[in-house]
Amino acid sequence: MSSPVICFGQQPCGFFPKRFLVAKITAARRLYSEIGGEIVFFYHDSDHDPRETRTILPHRTTSAPAQLNFAFENKIQRKFSPLYLKRTVDGWQEKTISQLPNYVDHALIKLFKDTSAANVSDFCLQMYHKMGLLEGIRVVRSSDPELRRSAMDITDFFVDVPYENEIVRARYIDAALKLHEGGDQYTDVPLSPFDKEQISPTRDSRLSWMQSVLHCTHYVAGVGEQAYLNHADAPEINYLTRDSIDRSDEAYTELL
Repeated sequence: MSSPVICFGQQPCGFFPKRFLVAKITAARRLYSEIGGEIVFFYHDSDHDPRETRTILPHRTTSAPAQLNFAFENKIQRKFSPLYLKRTVDGWQEKTISQLPNYVDHALIKLFKDTSAANVSDFCLQMYHKMGLLEGIRVVRSSDPELRRSAMDITDFFVDVPYENEIVRARYIDAALKLHEGGDQYTDVPLSPFDKEQISPTRDSRLSWMQSVLHCTHYVAGVGEQAYLNHADAPEINYLTRDSIDRSDEAYTELL
């Protein structure tokens, strides 16, 4: 039998990660302590939704929640560029640092201040490493060209393509590329040749696409994720629900 590969997946989910990500990590570590093998974090930084990186922090005195997020360079990039290509505006980090004493202690502020990255995805990942959350865990990124080349062919996907001086993540629908504006409204993107290095999966094709490369034996998922995962896409996997955790959407603000 092959060695266990214990996997969990998540988009970049705030510069301090949401507590539900930590609940996946603790569940994966506990299983690892029982069966060994390897833990893999499938870091889905191909996603483009800017809401994914909202960092929800309760005020240290009033407990009132604040939603902090990256400030992006322009509207097109904010709405449609993949997270691994979203860039922040000058001064965003300094402005955020000035707000953080209301929510977290000095040690976390220092980690945040000492972090520098060219894009949102890299910034979040550096923070998770610095907080000690990913020690001994292999990180695999959905934006990695090598992974994309190695993954199975899929018919339901997005394509990273140029549009208005940015790279956007356009949905491939009926042999056309489209940007979803909300509801049933779409903007067409000029169709040009593309290859596998530009392709990333949709929610419904992500599991089989990921599994074609990672070959995981166990997958830890949240309750919402379990609701849409089609286990038939990868029946060889043992599916587990993440650990229970309160205030799951809030940021995790402890150092390991």
